[in-house]
Amino acid sequence: MVALGPGPQGSSQDGVGAAARIGIGGPVGCGKTALIERLIPLLQARGVDFAVVTNDLVTKEDAERLRRSGLIDPARVAAVEAGACPHTVIREDPTLNIAAGDELEARFPGLELILFESGGDNLASTFSLDLVDWWVFVIDVAGGGDIPRKRGPGVIRSDLLVVNKVDLAHHVGVDLEAMLGEARGVRAGRPVLATNARTGEGVDALVEAIVHAVLFTR
Repeated sequence: MVALGPGPQGSSQDGVGAAARIGIGGPVGCGKTALIERLIPLLQARGVDFAVVTNDLVTKEDAERLRRSGLIDPARVAAVEAGACPHTVIREDPTLNIAAGDELEARFPGLELILFESGGDNLASTFSLDLVDWWVFVIDVAGGGDIPRKRGPGVIRSDLLVVNKVDLAHHVGVDLEAMLGEARGVRAGRPVLATNARTGEGVDALVEAIVHAVLFTR
């Protein structure tokens, strides 16, 4: 069994609120869905019982992508349509996401982990701690090496900052080591991880970070 503290919804006595809840946010095109596709088989290999909630503005595009992938039971993927600024339903009023997570837990008793992927947003995006226990913010090298210097709340406050698409650095004229160094500097000791979702580089470390943060006995 995995030893979990109560989730953001409190007691696990009724089976709802027992699963750890992880947020994965970041700008459009930074590779959030691709990272989740890489995470899925690694979590499965560890025997973690998990599900995914995706957020899009007015579609279910990311959810359908995961359902079609063959990587996960489609019933374990829920979709939330934000209908407005993407961060509204993960920060200001996360009711729709909380309900989606509760429904998944009711459908799959024993669920240990739920990944909440935000809709593509800007550097100001953050997750409400009423929704998640721990959250990851993803930026990508192709978005510009100056992103860490812009010091958005997502870059600074997330529990883990992921710098994705590191393979593109030399194609877009970014000094990767300088970008990573600046990211570590503005985060004042909070962890930074470099990844390449295409090849899986760094994704093992992302799984380790999640396991260490919320799946205590694993």
